[in-house]
Amino acid sequence: MRLLHTATALAATSALALALTACGNGSGNDTSGGQPSSSSATAAGGATAENAGATKDAGSSTGSSGSTGSSAAGSSAGGGTGSSGGTGAGRCHTAGLGFSFGSGDGKVSSSDDQQQLAVVLKNKTSAACTIQGFPGVDLKSSGGSWSLTRSSATPKKVTLAAGSSATFTISFLPWNQGSGTEFKATSVVVTPPNETTSTTLAWPGGSVLLQDGATHPGTYTGPVGS
Repeated sequence: MRLLHTATALAATSALALALTACGNGSGNDTSGGQPSSSSATAAGGATAENAGATKDAGSSTGSSGSTGSSAAGSSAGGGTGSSGGTGAGRCHTAGLGFSFGSGDGKVSSSDDQQQLAVVLKNKTSAACTIQGFPGVDLKSSGGSWSLTRSSATPKKVTLAAGSSATFTISFLPWNQGSGTEFKATSVVVTPPNETTSTTLAWPGGSVLLQDGATHPGTYTGPVGS
């Protein structure tokens, strides 16, 4: 009889221990930060997919806003380096341009035929700029100044990327003994289109036939980009 009571007590004690162990393990899983239930995982996954879809839609909208199908930012950057109007580049200023002659050493022929002298304008800045029109060109001598007339060419807008160049041409008639009035040019003053600041270069040729009063002089300037 005593043995029966002892066995019964041991069985009850074991059952109670197993129950406490099971309860303890369940509480640990709730606070351990383990894997969420299947319903939680589904909700989280749905939110992620929804956000991804919204991002994709935004990208598609941006891509379709450009005329070439590229993003808006790409279109703006691409337009900035174009060669026509509407690029968004600012006007080229005298301070940002380098000036030189385009005939190598700057020397010109001694012939009395009409000659051409290219003047190079180089963009020294780190950004593109635009230039359009006729430059102001004044020949200087010790006795005065001669503002050259313009050719009949039509100016076009030129966009200069950083480090790139454009040219214009000075056409002139050299002076020779007996050909007319001599203009002893020593320098040429160049003012870029729409600018008021000038740059002075040493005149690389000799005397020029003065025709400052002629209707169609043989000495004149062309537009930038000619």
